[in-house]
Amino acid sequence: MTQAPTPTADSVRRLVRSLLKESKETANGTEGPEVRPVTEGREHTWWVGTRHVLRLAPDREASARRRRELRLRDLVRPHLPVAVPISVAHGDWAPGLAYTLDTKLPGGTADEHDVSAVGEADLAGLLSGLRAVPARQAEALGVPRTAARSLEALRRMAVHAAERLAAADEFDAARLLQLTPPGAAQLAAQTGTAVLTHHGLTGEHVVVSADGRVRGILDWTEAAFGDPAEDIAGLAVAVGSPAAVRAATLAGYGARPCLRGLWLARCDTVIRLTDHLEGRTTGSPTLLRIQLRRAWEPILLERVTEFKDDETEP
Repeated sequence: MTQAPTPTADSVRRLVRSLLKESKETANGTEGPEVRPVTEGREHTWWVGTRHVLRLAPDREASARRRRELRLRDLVRPHLPVAVPISVAHGDWAPGLAYTLDTKLPGGTADEHDVSAVGEADLAGLLSGLRAVPARQAEALGVPRTAARSLEALRRMAVHAAERLAAADEFDAARLLQLTPPGAAQLAAQTGTAVLTHHGLTGEHVVVSADGRVRGILDWTEAAFGDPAEDIAGLAVAVGSPAAVRAATLAGYGARPCLRGLWLARCDTVIRLTDHLEGRTTGSPTLLRIQLRRAWEPILLERVTEFKDDETEP
């Protein structure tokens, strides 16, 4: 298998120059617009000037997701109250490896700005809009179905991870005792509740303006048809558990998926920080600790402990 080339500033600039032939920089005969990696160490995503971002797929699997994303964004855009990036050019940057040059959405990220009450309503509209996307149309684009995760299996992993965090004085392992095996069983995903999910709602993918409004959602490559609690969990990590649960409630979700999402987020963040501290994953320990804190913010809904057997979600 041929190794994919490594993007450099020169190779990215040459590609961009061919895509933006009418840009002011090219017209003046200079090198072209400024290009720089979005994040240090991530060589496949580049800022292009102030108005565009270039995303380069590193392998063929990522290329397939990137091409599917182009079609999916067009499908979800009419259903959402927030912006979705628009591709101004797309193709292959190397044999079999896709790229897309997207418009940059104005604003910062949820890691930089707090979400306001109006922003929570924006997130509610996002969750409602995703639920309204016809499953048949999404699956026709190749969006996969994913099975709901076992909260009990995740709970057991998180208990062991929490013990190691406690030994490192990073976390109070007793907090996980709030989720008991019977509680995890009560919060099991119910049949017939699958919806289109973004499945990657991290803080960096939620575009937030300085006034706290949610202006857009980035990176739809991991979208799947499955458990809506996964997006509630993502929002808990991105904007905090109280805001995520309020948004989900505004979107019409009941106590079960809200609490399920809350505990998915809590278990995930405990496991991720443990994996990082023990050298199994890379990333920012500061961000992982912030995500852990967000997911463990208390909410009033946690007092709900019983559900009717026939409870259904909209």
